[in-house]
Amino acid sequence: MLQTINFAHRGASAYCPENTMAAFRKALELGATGIETDVQRTADGRLVLIHDESLQRTTGDPRLVQNISFDELAGLDAGSWFESSFSGERVPALDELLELIQNTDIILNLELKNGIVLYPGMEEEVIRAVRSFGMSGQVVISSFNHYSLALCKQLAPEIRTGILYMEGLYRPWEYAATLKADALHAFHYAVLPEWVQEAAGQGIHYHPFTVNEEKEMERLLSCGVSGIITDYPDRLNDVMKRGGAGAP
Repeated sequence: MLQTINFAHRGASAYCPENTMAAFRKALELGATGIETDVQRTADGRLVLIHDESLQRTTGDPRLVQNISFDELAGLDAGSWFESSFSGERVPALDELLELIQNTDIILNLELKNGIVLYPGMEEEVIRAVRSFGMSGQVVISSFNHYSLALCKQLAPEIRTGILYMEGLYRPWEYAATLKADALHAFHYAVLPEWVQEAAGQGIHYHPFTVNEEKEMERLLSCGVSGIITDYPDRLNDVMKRGGAGAP
């Protein structure tokens, strides 16, 4: 049995400010085998890693990511909101994370945040960056914008895609096949053992999010999911080491 991928959600975001290099490095220290992060684009065309369209929550700046230059963004503090010891952490560029994990076995889940701000051309730009680092086999591109995922698969059939969705998608493995998607990134309540088995029979993997309670980790591992997205990669590691399904 393949080991379930331990995706650190926005890095080790329970311990460090989300989507910062500190969070990504901490995830590796805590035994994550995957990293999940969010991609947006600055006014001058740089791909950066941040969840919210607005900078307010994590930097205190009221502007949108799409309306700020990369140099201006680099001057903002993205760590102090979490804890004063992280003062000076910045919103990183995608290239920084690609460089960090380029020579590792870490699986990188890049969520394109193109549902509210569409960022035309982002798909091509992300694919170009991933290919430039020779990392097509290490990346899963996910999004709630399923038109974007279909385009990604057309542009780069070799890069895996994952469909993000909440509850209630009927027979999602059949829907995934229409997009040629490889995985279902479902809200964790929308995952049952029979669905995981049905999807696996169609070659579709489940990577549920965001799972922080040990009992729910155990349940999902027993379902046979291929990956779990969590703020606590150390906690998931411990559950797997205690003998949960998917443990090495």
